[in-house]
Amino acid sequence: MDGYNIIGDWKELKQLKDSRLADARDRLLDRMAEYASYKGWRVIVIFDAHLVPGLESKNSRHRVEVIYTRQNETADERIEKLAAALRNRRDQIYVATSDNTEQRVIFAQGALRISAREFEIEMEEIEKRISKRVKEIQDSRAISKIQLSDEVAEIFEKWRRGGQ
Repeated sequence: MDGYNIIGDWKELKQLKDSRLADARDRLLDRMAEYASYKGWRVIVIFDAHLVPGLESKNSRHRVEVIYTRQNETADERIEKLAAALRNRRDQIYVATSDNTEQRVIFAQGALRISAREFEIEMEEIEKRISKRVKEIQDSRAISKIQLSDEVAEIFEKWRRGGQ
């Protein structure tokens, strides 16, 4: 995924980036961690070096691989290299970007594309599903008529399950 392309297109992130680009990157990575966990997919976010000058770097954050390109290398170039390197018969590669030229290039390499807007809609739907599931879990918890602190309720729940 082209990180800055997504940041520049998603409403929430676009507003953040104008005053706090680092916060917009962090928020994107947090949302991608939720996405990776929900889908069970490998997620790689690539940021252009021109906005974070210095040497190429790679790291992982919440199961999301983060790559800052080398100086004079664009995220698009790195995405193209990765799409070619990761291509095989078993795995389908998806690239999230709204760059039309990039979409055509990666499609020619056998990867599928999703625009930033389509991806934002998918993320919103996933977040709704996660919230709904969390609410269902919370609602299914036994309700006591005696008011208990969360700490005591947790101890009772462990006892109920046979734990110490």
